[in-house]
Amino acid sequence: MAEAPPQHGGNVHQLARRLNCHPRQILDFSASLVPFGPPPSLRRALRQALNDHVAPYPDPSHQALREAIAQSHGLDPDWVLPGNGAAELLTWAARDAQSLINLLPTPGFADYQRALATWGVVGRSLPLRLHWGDGPQCWADALAEPRMLQSLRPHPTALWITNPHNPTGQLWHRDSLEPLLHAHDLLVVDEAFLPLVPGGESHSLISLTAGFGNLVVIRSLTKLFAMAGLRLGYAIAAPERLQRWSHWRDPWPVNGLAVQGGLAVLADPLWQRRVWRWLAGEGPWLVQHLSRQCPALQVHPGAANYRLLSSGHSLTPLQQSLAQQGILVRDCRSFTGLDDHWLRIAIGSRRHNQRLVAAMAAVLKKLDHHPPATQTSPS
Repeated sequence: MAEAPPQHGGNVHQLARRLNCHPRQILDFSASLVPFGPPPSLRRALRQALNDHVAPYPDPSHQALREAIAQSHGLDPDWVLPGNGAAELLTWAARDAQSLINLLPTPGFADYQRALATWGVVGRSLPLRLHWGDGPQCWADALAEPRMLQSLRPHPTALWITNPHNPTGQLWHRDSLEPLLHAHDLLVVDEAFLPLVPGGESHSLISLTAGFGNLVVIRSLTKLFAMAGLRLGYAIAAPERLQRWSHWRDPWPVNGLAVQGGLAVLADPLWQRRVWRWLAGEGPWLVQHLSRQCPALQVHPGAANYRLLSSGHSLTPLQQSLAQQGILVRDCRSFTGLDDHWLRIAIGSRRHNQRLVAAMAAVLKKLDHHPPATQTSPS
């Protein structure tokens, strides 16, 4: 039986065991995290938290964390609900949406379907075009089958979108998203990568939550602060919706270390500016050098800290060859609508990006002399 593609990037520990090396020796371009994190403010907070916040139970209301998040967005704390990563909060959004027709743009992040399946719901695919340009994009222009939405009226619908989109990296212009609030009974907007994008906050829908009870915005602190192991995210929505979610979930979903870590990074605005400078410089560098040294690959434009790659033939041999060298890239088969002709790579540090480009160029040159048995066009 073929191994199922991973849904959240590659398994660093699994590959390290296979190569008999330490996980830190693996170059992980499959998970899109800031490569020079976590920030010193987080490290200091965790050292202190080991003394003061491990033995006692955390505050079940997470009041201090809610206040800090709310202040960063100019909101009342009642509009904020911290969670055990964005994934936990997606599960509760799915419970709210279980009586609706759930529309999932494809290709798209598989965790939305995972969350819906928890409640016995199967989402409907809403195909997107696989050709787009640079800069903020118009949502309506991205739809491959716009008449599909018209055919669903007047049925109640929930639409799940990511901004910037995962896996394509398209940044949706805020003005093109606002009409969706009038067209759907529930709009779930996953803004996990938006804080990394220079100027991205201008396309957030958070400021609209007060006027639309059908809007849920979900954020993750994982990507910006490279703290995936702590599992911390938050939802912004109408207080009555978040109170309902609070009654459904387990006690203490956010642990004491994560709370203190969150408080520390939210008070560290200089870190976000550093991330913006890095992405503004390193993203174009990686695209330029990949395009020059790996002409067999099409490097698609994107605003997030990852890029989608495609080719006229299977990229599985490239992925497998890189893994043998201790380099993980993202298998895209878990994204509905993509197949083995696609890969996604995170943007890393300059040194690691140089190693990735060199390794990919060498593997592709070798594969060019021994091409796959069959060649097809990307779907």
